[in-house]
Amino acid sequence: MIDTPGLRISRIRGEMTGIRREDMLQQSMENACLVASVCEGLRGKDTVVLDVTSATPLFDFFVITTGNSRRQLRSIAEAADDALAARHSDRLGREGDDAPWICHDYGDIVLHVFAPDARGLYDLENLWGDAVRVDWQAAVAAKSPAVMENAAE
Repeated sequence: MIDTPGLRISRIRGEMTGIRREDMLQQSMENACLVASVCEGLRGKDTVVLDVTSATPLFDFFVITTGNSRRQLRSIAEAADDALAARHSDRLGREGDDAPWICHDYGDIVLHVFAPDARGLYDLENLWGDAVRVDWQAAVAAKSPAVMENAAE
């Protein structure tokens, strides 16, 4: 990854894969951290945010969490939709509404809500092992609580 003032140029195996403005990446990270916070608020377990900008030009962040029931999986996914819609980042696609893995695509962020067995089976954290883990709790704590609350409403 090469940084230039205001732009980030992604390279994979030496080839340029994309150019993103830093403010867009910052907004994507804030949205990913917001989604992670929503997951935790609905008792999602082992929630992680992965920065995949250096691994793929298709999206910026994965948010991965685990729920204990299909109802909880759906609730988490729907609450993430609501939180991001309030920030004008609508869902572009979805898969697995009644399955052990719900995947919502927001363009720059992909939310994966797993049942425990499915999370272990697909092991996305290992599959995307080159991705950088984001300390989303610190990022949320650094933002004003009122800002994050208003964004989630």
